[in-house]
Amino acid sequence: MSKYDSLWKYLKEQNRDSYKLSYEEIKNILGFNIDHSFLTYKKEIKEYGYEVEKISMKEKTVIFRKIQNTKYQ
Repeated sequence: MSKYDSLWKYLKEQNRDSYKLSYEEIKNILGFNIDHSFLTYKKEIKEYGYEVEKISMKEKTVIFRKIQNTKYQ
């Protein structure tokens, strides 16, 4: 079990093609701020049918996109 599981499950349950979430929105879902470990854990999201498309330090946002044409659909 990953410390980011609640975020991955949230994305999968909402079932949108893409998401642009602020760091604050992510904190509200997780209950804690994302940190540098997110870069390591982000690969786990593929198991839920998504990928991290972009992390913007300037805007403090993360864009997630649904992986198309895969076994995850």
